[in-house]
Amino acid sequence: MTKERKSIYGLFSLKNDRGASLRCMNYKLLCTDIDGTLLNADREVSPATISQFNRIKNGCSCVLASSRMPDAMRHLQKDLSIEDSPLIAYNGGLVLAGNRVLTSMEIPLNIIHSIVAFSENTSVHISIYHADNWYVPTWDYWAEREANNTKVLPTIQPLTQTLDELNMKQCGAHKVMCMGPASEIAQVYQSLFEAFADELHVYKSKDTYLEIANKKISKKSAIQTLLDQAYPTLKWEEIIAFGDNYNDMEMLEAVGLGVAVGNAKPEVLAMADYVSKTNKEDGVALAIEKMVI
Repeated sequence: MTKERKSIYGLFSLKNDRGASLRCMNYKLLCTDIDGTLLNADREVSPATISQFNRIKNGCSCVLASSRMPDAMRHLQKDLSIEDSPLIAYNGGLVLAGNRVLTSMEIPLNIIHSIVAFSENTSVHISIYHADNWYVPTWDYWAEREANNTKVLPTIQPLTQTLDELNMKQCGAHKVMCMGPASEIAQVYQSLFEAFADELHVYKSKDTYLEIANKKISKKSAIQTLLDQAYPTLKWEEIIAFGDNYNDMEMLEAVGLGVAVGNAKPEVLAMADYVSKTNKEDGVALAIEKMVI
């Protein structure tokens, strides 16, 4: 891919061969990842970010798109004064417009049983998520860390009880997250990839974090749901999106302008239309100031 590079904010503005425009535009929809992208070093939205969202929100709908559960996103919506906007949760596994479910795609219960089985005889922590419910088997280092990061408290109960409850409700999980030592996470990853490559997204957000979702979903598919059901007159080229990790790549490629923050994975930096500063340097706010009327 051939890219034209120009110095902006000390980094590079990128223009790729699919012809994405880098001029300031009146974008109608902004979709942004949260962790590693929108939030600063304190895992908060900075005053600069809040200011830019307030500047554009009357003319540009702002949607958070994350692997987080909805309840871990709503306090950020409140901080940004976008409580009325839709939510893309679980990397697209659950898309909400207020209390209305636009789409819901779960991991089947039989596969969740297999995930638990693959983690036996390891120290891997398994978190199971469905809608606004987060279940953990024990309050350990991993549960406490995730609770601190997301400002949500889990339901603590044995995995067998959680599986029984899901069975009674005849539902699966929107996400399963495995957390633990890198070597054991790699072992679980390989087992799941070999068994369920066609059914699951198995994604290492860190060496110690394994996020699992239904293969049929993505942030791109979630945006298509929004275009179909919430914004029927909008076109893809009227959307600007922000991300830092592998699960953001389809979204960044599909929209009118795909922006990577400076701390993004190398593959994300390479395919983005524009690279801003890092999340810790208000990269999203700087790009909005530069690119969104």
